[in-house]
Amino acid sequence: MLRLMLLQYFDVTDEDILYIVADRPDPRCVAGTKPTNTAITNESIKVVTDRRDQYRRQVRLKRERTWLQCKSLRSLSQLREVFADRTGILLSQHFSVSSDTLDALRSSARTALPKPAIRLLEQRWDAGELSPEDYQRQRLSIEFQTQLRMAEKYRKRLDLAERERQSALSAPLQDHEIAHVWGIPAGSLAARKVKYLSQYLHALQAALQTGAPATATAPLDLWKETFSVLAEQPIERTLSTYDGLEKSESALIDKLTSLVWGNLPEEIEVKFWTSLVFGASSNAMHSEVTRNLFGLQRLITVLNDMDDSPDTVDAELLKRTAAAPKNEVNALEAPAEAPQRELTEMQVQILNSLRGEDAGGKASDKW
Repeated sequence: MLRLMLLQYFDVTDEDILYIVADRPDPRCVAGTKPTNTAITNESIKVVTDRRDQYRRQVRLKRERTWLQCKSLRSLSQLREVFADRTGILLSQHFSVSSDTLDALRSSARTALPKPAIRLLEQRWDAGELSPEDYQRQRLSIEFQTQLRMAEKYRKRLDLAERERQSALSAPLQDHEIAHVWGIPAGSLAARKVKYLSQYLHALQAALQTGAPATATAPLDLWKETFSVLAEQPIERTLSTYDGLEKSESALIDKLTSLVWGNLPEEIEVKFWTSLVFGASSNAMHSEVTRNLFGLQRLITVLNDMDDSPDTVDAELLKRTAAAPKNEVNALEAPAEAPQRELTEMQVQILNSLRGEDAGGKASDKW
């Protein structure tokens, strides 16, 4: 019973499965028919084993997912702060932006709208109202606010993910799930749960009091402390295969790289993050059999392989915010004429038949 309740930390052994199979009530007895054979069958063992594997994969997958989610969000928030800091340094050192202006940009970053600002900036650049230095300075200011806003968004997501992770770590297997594995009614399950849980807590309390000095301390919630101690165990990593996210693995890696470098538009980033966390794609539905953590595991790999040195980040920011080169005046080339394509014999024959000519090239008399 305790191994089933703590299934995300302990395994139900084969001996436990044999005990559960032998302990399950025979459905023929429940129906009023006396069983003729009470031997344990391979089919009944397979049923209990499959149910144990189903719930074990479900709870451990949730534990690993929340851990990967928190780790990636923590790295992404730190990375966005690094980009924001380097953007502020570029603005102050290379473009002589004052600290008061940077503070004003920082305070208004949450309500800034980058798309209209970038569109207006592009229009002014095309109209020749800005120099390349002015364009890049204003574009870096927009990028500065974008990185700050994304860092705050990742911190809020991290807070939610941490709460979900703590809830998952301290949640035992539910009663209806234990009853589904064991195959016993709710009344018998409640009685056995109280029996074995009380035995465990009394034994643990006795072990803690043995040899310990009597001190006036507040009583501990031993069941809650049990989960706290077990949660410190290393996460068991699962082997995941590509599940069809973003239609191809190369496209998924490219999109993960864009997410890490901050090149992904915010409206696309929200949907992409949801698909990473919950597997919301056509080939990775919420079914626990097909769902895995391939996307989050690859995201951690991309984050670990990223070069976030100041020189690399500065080069990326300057490249991202540089003005697009303009075409020189009177340097536009004339549109190239389409090359003449020769008709094949079959195409000539089809045209001749449409024009009403016979195979000999003579005009048809019927027209």
